[in-house]
Amino acid sequence: MSETVTEATSQLLPRRWFLGLGLGLLVCGGAGAGLWWKLNQKEPPPPGDTAVDTPKPREKTAAIPFVPFKDITEKAGIRFRHTNGAFGKKLLPETMGSGVAFLDFDNDGKQDLLLINSCYWPGHEPAGEPAPTLALFRNKGNLEFEDVTEACGLKITLYGMGITVADYDNDGWPDIFITAIGGNHLFHNEPVDPSDPKKGRHFVDVTDQAGVRGPGGWPTGAVDFLKWDKPITFSTSATFFDYDGDGLLDLVVCNYITWSPANDLAQDFKLAGAERAYGPPTTFDGATCILYRNKGGGKFEDVSSQAGVEVVDKTLNRTIGKSLGVIACDVDEDGWPDLFVANDTAPNFFFHNEPVDPNDPSKGRHFVEMAKRLGVATAEGNTRGAMGIDWGEYRPGMPALLIGNFADEPDTFIRRDNPKRLIFSDAALAEGIYGPSRPYLKFGVFFFDYDLDGRLDVLTCNGHLEPDIASVRNTTYAQPVQLFWNSGSPKKCYDPVGPENSGEDLFRPLVGRGCAFADIDGDGRLDIVLTANGGPARLLHNEGKSGNHWLRLKLEGDGRRSNRSAIGARVVVKAGDVVQERTVMAGRGYLSQSELPLTFGLGQRTKVDSITVYWPGREAGKEEFAAPAIDKELVLQQGRGVP
Repeated sequence: MSETVTEATSQLLPRRWFLGLGLGLLVCGGAGAGLWWKLNQKEPPPPGDTAVDTPKPREKTAAIPFVPFKDITEKAGIRFRHTNGAFGKKLLPETMGSGVAFLDFDNDGKQDLLLINSCYWPGHEPAGEPAPTLALFRNKGNLEFEDVTEACGLKITLYGMGITVADYDNDGWPDIFITAIGGNHLFHNEPVDPSDPKKGRHFVDVTDQAGVRGPGGWPTGAVDFLKWDKPITFSTSATFFDYDGDGLLDLVVCNYITWSPANDLAQDFKLAGAERAYGPPTTFDGATCILYRNKGGGKFEDVSSQAGVEVVDKTLNRTIGKSLGVIACDVDEDGWPDLFVANDTAPNFFFHNEPVDPNDPSKGRHFVEMAKRLGVATAEGNTRGAMGIDWGEYRPGMPALLIGNFADEPDTFIRRDNPKRLIFSDAALAEGIYGPSRPYLKFGVFFFDYDLDGRLDVLTCNGHLEPDIASVRNTTYAQPVQLFWNSGSPKKCYDPVGPENSGEDLFRPLVGRGCAFADIDGDGRLDIVLTANGGPARLLHNEGKSGNHWLRLKLEGDGRRSNRSAIGARVVVKAGDVVQERTVMAGRGYLSQSELPLTFGLGQRTKVDSITVYWPGREAGKEEFAAPAIDKELVLQQGRGVP
């Protein structure tokens, strides 16, 4: 997240170096953090490069389409405000949340919205105020939503962080996994009345039965929370995927740091030597990811160690991961999902999915961490403050890894050049991402085709972590999102988009964290939700009138060879001279999940020639589907074709 120096060291540094720090004049009393800064200091950005404000109107660019996004939050009935529990002590978790997901929980074909909330710290709840809870909004159609949180069993108070959604038991209904401080939660989607389907669905907490709560729960007994010094679970992003190809969805959970309130408060973080500031992760020990294998019958087992996702520095004998984002994708297209993990101020991970014994498939699968070997652990030789993460094919046959980073660091944009040999290159500068993204503090990120021209664009949701940052730095706490349009140019494909091309509503500053996209009204255009730390969420409707055609595909696995949610399915659509590839992915970005249906923009093409689906699972294979009509959503069922 940020770079830190000791107070003693700071007095020896020229002012020009001091202003180049990721968090301005943050001072920490720990000598280890000061050493970390000296080993990782960077040249300060050029003057004026760090000011953050709403993008200024510029001369109209003919190539960038006019696609306005309109804020419909109030009109749609979305009333939600995130609570981070801050009460002056500045505990690190207060800066991080929270996430959001689009999901169709009642299977009516319309994308619903679930917003994750945090809560007040134990013993510091305001008198007379209701406890904050999760918020589930059912999509009624016509851009209207209704709050069904209580009716669906989700009026739950927890210090929530992230979310991932999938049908983990193959019963045809999406379930919910929520990460949190103090323990994670798995909610199973069940009928309110099994004998009467008309009474709808609700969610039942099955965390303990499933065995996925994680270590380090809330303090127990009559204790002062702020004095609690035992580690408390600090989970962040998570995603469902089928790593062993048995048709059952497994679950990987990121953990950020080894944290307790007493340890946090024991460190003397200061902003310009004044009052206490939020501290950086560099002063905390790391943590490890957890991989839960789905055993079936609603049970999971922790296979983190034998599956190779526990990364430990053997020299120092300590964990080094500080994980905030995870994406499951088949990088080498061998039919087995791999994992990229974004680490904050630590090298990123790439877990390659391999057989335990190539000569004996019955011995199962595991992961080999090889980020450093492949040159994707760092960028420009340095670790960055990595937050959200996504993977997408931004040019034909050429996918890339997108990571949102801390202020004064550009987005990481790593292109895959050769799938079989796993060759990557840093393309942030070449593709136009590097300079424009640098000033912002980027949390949520995703690829999506907002103008339906068949090329994946990029959005980042931005906001600082220190409310008082403007007092010491030429930047702001609330920041606008960034939108990059993919021009398809062979020289540089990404151009920053401003209010003159997408409207003022999209760029109103917020303390941005999670974000997700979905087509909420069935018009083929992708809409956006943004979350704010300690603030209201925003729902933005895509009101573009480009006239571009589209095709949406909802995939359903058979529940035996492939999981019912079809997570991990790779889809190739050919339309004339253009071939596009998309993958069904669960959790992605930062603490969030976008819709599962896939949208293919067709531009002015009026015909799709073919659809090929590579289903997930070791025995699933591929399937060809007949060319469909366009400008509609189709359901592709494994082994059954289009219903």
